[in-house]
Amino acid sequence: MDVQDSLPHVITLGTAGGPRWWKDHQGTPRFGIATAVVVNGTWYLVDCGQGAGRQANAAGLDMANLGGIFITHMHSDHTVDLPSLLLFGAFELKNTPRGPIPVVGPGDRGKLPPLSPRATAVPVPVAPERPTPGVAGLVEGLLAAYATDCNDRIFDSLAKSPAEQFQPREITLPAGLGFDPDTNVTPEMEPIEVFRDKNVTVTAVLVDHHPTAPAFAFRFETESGSVTISGDTAPCANMVRLARGTDLLLHEAINLDILARQYTDAQMLQATMDHHRRAHTTAAEAGRIASEAGVRHLALHHLVPSYSPPEAWAEARTTFTGNLSIPEDLEVIPFGSTGSAAVCRSVSGASAAAL
Repeated sequence: MDVQDSLPHVITLGTAGGPRWWKDHQGTPRFGIATAVVVNGTWYLVDCGQGAGRQANAAGLDMANLGGIFITHMHSDHTVDLPSLLLFGAFELKNTPRGPIPVVGPGDRGKLPPLSPRATAVPVPVAPERPTPGVAGLVEGLLAAYATDCNDRIFDSLAKSPAEQFQPREITLPAGLGFDPDTNVTPEMEPIEVFRDKNVTVTAVLVDHHPTAPAFAFRFETESGSVTISGDTAPCANMVRLARGTDLLLHEAINLDILARQYTDAQMLQATMDHHRRAHTTAAEAGRIASEAGVRHLALHHLVPSYSPPEAWAEARTTFTGNLSIPEDLEVIPFGSTGSAAVCRSVSGASAAAL
């Protein structure tokens, strides 16, 4: 075994953000946002972007060793491959004597988001009887949508039900926090514990991804060190607090200038860019967060648009002087007490470039 494989590490299963099929600046496809945190042979999946299951398989990660799935927020680019995990994963787990895999994430928003001030008409909501489900509603709805497939396999092939193999756990916010999905999406808070097992303790804070709320960032603490994953967020005090002193911060980054050029519909351009400006973080802002938090290694992911040239992401260098990398898909990044000196590499073993 390579010495790096014995260290806690992340594998960047997918590094692109946004509900699109993205390519990088050289035309190579990037898979949707998904990160495996690997500790003592157990892996924990943060977000289920497009291709997450395929990429986990390519990285040699076995479903039997999946310790949990963590969803930062309910946008489709972070959840779109959850069906494959529930359905294909359940089939792979059929001979595995283990308890259900937790699916940890936000609860129901509670009400529809406010209508954009740029709207000229009131749209008809999808699923008005339950328009803003959290992870429990998502899992229940997915299994209901795939009931024909599930029941064929349960009754004809005597397979286990995915409902028995996965267990949604919605994050409960502390009483009196003052959270409101419209007016106070990021009240200042101390990190709260949302999961613990023999390998990791996972804490979370609310982050600022208005109007999507609640939205979370996660920190995985191990005996050897920690990794913090931002989810989608604008710069906020909670993110700095959660990442304080972490060994590795995986933070989203957006290139607003290039992103604006891809829209031809003026109304959609204006409304969408309104959202991006108030709900995301530029590379330079991510560097500033890492500096304020005293992070040892900053890696930018959830790259939007992912075809931006490398120098766009290198703007983090203007605000952060520590170890900076822009990982490709399927890169291994060690973290922890001895991981800071280790070299990022792809799952194939080739060394990865750092900035």
